[in-house]
Amino acid sequence: MIKDEEKQPSTPVRRPSMADYLSPLVRDIKPSGIRRFFDLVSTRKDVITLGVGEPDFVTPWHVREAAVYALETGKTQYTSNAGMPELRGAIGQYLNDQFAVAYNPADEILVTVGGSEAIDLALRAFISPGDEILIPEPCYISYSPITALTGGKPVGIETYAKDEFKLKAESLKAVITPKSKVLILCYPSNPTGGTMTYEDWLPITKLVEEHDLVVISDEIYAELTYGSKHVSFAAMPGMKDRTVLVSGFSKAFAMTGWRMGYACGHPDLIAAMLKIHQYTVMCAPIMAQYAALEALQHGLEEKDRMVEAYNQRRRLVVKGFRDIGLDCHEPQGAFYAFPSIVSTGLTSEQFAQRLLDEAGVAAVPGDVFGLGGEGHLRCSYATSVTNLTEALERIGGFVHRLKQQG
Repeated sequence: MIKDEEKQPSTPVRRPSMADYLSPLVRDIKPSGIRRFFDLVSTRKDVITLGVGEPDFVTPWHVREAAVYALETGKTQYTSNAGMPELRGAIGQYLNDQFAVAYNPADEILVTVGGSEAIDLALRAFISPGDEILIPEPCYISYSPITALTGGKPVGIETYAKDEFKLKAESLKAVITPKSKVLILCYPSNPTGGTMTYEDWLPITKLVEEHDLVVISDEIYAELTYGSKHVSFAAMPGMKDRTVLVSGFSKAFAMTGWRMGYACGHPDLIAAMLKIHQYTVMCAPIMAQYAALEALQHGLEEKDRMVEAYNQRRRLVVKGFRDIGLDCHEPQGAFYAFPSIVSTGLTSEQFAQRLLDEAGVAAVPGDVFGLGGEGHLRCSYATSVTNLTEALERIGGFVHRLKQQG
């Protein structure tokens, strides 16, 4: 006879959610604010997109041909972990010629899978749990999440339109603590288009030296400046050895999909990054490396023509926003305008969503870029004049309707 207690159903075993297996560091990271917003765009027709930070130019034919020729001649093997010696040599020569900073290709240059990998490698090589990483904001959205993944603590430093979004020494000094270890710089700036001059950098260098900081200088937009030449932080007096210069071919050479970047710095810093690189991606793709070599050796005139086109569009967009009645500081670099939408009474998220829904224009709400981003909209002018003109007309109509409703 079965006893009553034996008839009682057993307590069901809880099956864990697959999310329970995830690292808390990964689970707690928010998805990209840019990608989340543009997932919405994919569901709409007749939308003009001013959002993705990508040149509208196709990679020049002779650069593509170099990759095709590499394939045709059987160049399909691994290269040196650090990248092809001839490419590293060309990068070193280019940086010396263009920005007056000299690196030894043998042990001070590392070819990476895009500038993004270079940033990731540098942060993983430098950060110990609890280290504070200082990040001027608004900024490229990846710095803080990568810092968090390494166990570091991102510390934002707000910059302001009234200062042309330049990093000010007093703002940097205010956030430095004994735990501060790394300063990340991105000038010309994504998303603001702000730049820094030699005079702007001088007080920053003094604080970096005084507090013994190491610097990651993301200079992916270095070639895209208007009116004045880019000043590399690594070229500042005493800064080369404590700076990792990060750049690549995506923006200036219209090679985003090739995923070609590089990092330059003191041999000890590059050696540490190389150890991580060789155990994770091995090396950058050889065909893309041949394309990058061609771009450096024979693509500078085309680069300059693209920069001039961006400059024309920049003037059109800044004037357009001001004519609409939206304050817009004049970007001196990159290919983004960062107009203020505070006068509309909407948040950045509300403005961007309604602009998409009601006017068919996609742009990125400024709040996704960190401190100082709220109240702004990031608009890429790396698209045709026709698209920009139509987008400005739609934005102007949208803002006019908002004012009438208010």
